[in-house]
Amino acid sequence: MNEHSQGREAVKAARLNAGIDVSKATLDVAVGTRSERFGNDAQGMESLAALLHAQDVDIVVLEATGGYEAAAAAALQAAGLTVAVVNPRQARDFAKAMGVLAKTDKVDAKVLAAFADVIAKHEKRQTFLREVPDEQRLHLAALVTRRRQLLDMRGAEANRLAMAHKVTRKSMAAVIKTIDKLISELDRDIDTHIREHFRDLAKVLNSAKGVGPVTTSTLAAQLPELGQLDRRAIATLVGIAPLACDSGKKKGQRHVWGGRSQVRAVLYMAALAAARSNPVIRTFYQRMLAAGKPKKVALVACMRKLLTILNAMARDGTPWNPALHAINP
Repeated sequence: MNEHSQGREAVKAARLNAGIDVSKATLDVAVGTRSERFGNDAQGMESLAALLHAQDVDIVVLEATGGYEAAAAAALQAAGLTVAVVNPRQARDFAKAMGVLAKTDKVDAKVLAAFADVIAKHEKRQTFLREVPDEQRLHLAALVTRRRQLLDMRGAEANRLAMAHKVTRKSMAAVIKTIDKLISELDRDIDTHIREHFRDLAKVLNSAKGVGPVTTSTLAAQLPELGQLDRRAIATLVGIAPLACDSGKKKGQRHVWGGRSQVRAVLYMAALAAARSNPVIRTFYQRMLAAGKPKKVALVACMRKLLTILNAMARDGTPWNPALHAINP
């Protein structure tokens, strides 16, 4: 076979990839030269999966859209398709790099399809792919998400109460009391679910001072990769790995960004507690401050160290060991 024939065979063998722009009501898909719209409901997802199978799609890329993408991603995975959910900032930066400045549902789907083409050939493509969640983890994630929503609602109502007219305070206090009751009920449901389905992981994580029930449930629900990736990969996934910003001879300041904001939020609170109560993290934090690091930088470093330790504990199934973890970087 000559060189031209080999090239034609390679092109022929290449599989298509798809991009899906997700909104509350619709799913706009781009695959090959086709662009179609489906409803963001069970019937639409079923029809979409049938189309993608008919096109022999390799990877499907969706953009994270505040949760609207979750059901579609799960449905496509259940149908046997390979799915990657990307950060909106990554998708937008990719579009700009491609010279695509317009933004419509159809255009966004085509950009995501082009992004899927890149991911499909990437040497680390596996790191982009979304792990198939099991039913028990989905159940826990729903409970954890609802608890966070209720906390946000309570905070908003408490802020209003502080400056409210006296005729409205009784109503606001009643709402806060109701929300507190709902949060308590959710805490019981989460605790029961953890004990029934994530007992071993919870026992390991809770052995670390600074790690409480909220951190444990959030990690179990929203970081299934815990214990399966190396320390750099897990830190990058969460968004607490320092990223280089160098150019030529210039050495820019490292920054952290991206990742899973909900996991990062609970790790921040855990690191804050651990910097006071956990001897290993406290010593590390004080050493960072003594070296002249700003408190915020030192605290992010504590988050990263705590996550690294929890990742190793989950991987090995072993509880907290201060003698071992104190010597880890």
